[in-house]
Amino acid sequence: MSMSDPLGDMLTRIRNAQQARKTSVVSPSSRLRLNVLNVLKSEGYIRGFEELDVRPGVREIRIELKYHDGAPVINEISRVSKPGRRVYSRIKELPQVYNGLGISILSTPRGVMSDHEARAANVGGEVLCRVF
Repeated sequence: MSMSDPLGDMLTRIRNAQQARKTSVVSPSSRLRLNVLNVLKSEGYIRGFEELDVRPGVREIRIELKYHDGAPVINEISRVSKPGRRVYSRIKELPQVYNGLGISILSTPRGVMSDHEARAANVGGEVLCRVF
């Protein structure tokens, strides 16, 4: 059965695993998911990730979650643009998440990037999710 929102599924897996205090979580692989995980890793929200071959033609991502003093680094992770309602934003209209303490992850014509990188590149796009 196909999934209607693969990115939302991955974000929910991360949220649930951190509530259960897991050290890692596994999710099916896709290019969009890998790009979002690259942003999360560069911003310091996860330890890392690796892509694994389950069998020929099937790949999974193992995501290493990050904790600070026993508490999850990611307090809140939510999907903004959903399959039924896409949310696009110009860079000047993009609000800051918790006064700059959190990030928004955008899909832009220059690739998937955080809101800080998008402001520096002066490019807007689809707001995929918010992380705090």
